[in-house]
Amino acid sequence: MKKSEFAIERCKTMSTLQKMLGGKWKLEILYYIAFQDVHRFGELRRRIGEITESSLTKQLRELEADGFINRFDYKEVPPKVEYTLTDFGESFMSVLDYMKAWGDANLNK
Repeated sequence: MKKSEFAIERCKTMSTLQKMLGGKWKLEILYYIAFQDVHRFGELRRRIGEITESSLTKQLRELEADGFINRFDYKEVPPKVEYTLTDFGESFMSVLDYMKAWGDANLNK
């Protein structure tokens, strides 16, 4: 028998979520935008601390491409860009809030 005959079908929903939210910083970025009123690039970078500019840029672009956040460029000098949740992103916040509560109860011991 071929190896593929024994393969168990993957859950497409979980696979898709993993692809969308699997970045090292994505959940934390969404948390700060949603619950900490942090909307500017520099604020996010200072809040996270360990993230590089290029990594933050990449994660923000991916979150925008996946429909979680909107990017608004004020077209000013110096540059001013703000990030907000989309309706799709807002719909995920109850899940993120539950994850935070679970983490507070189970991981901070």
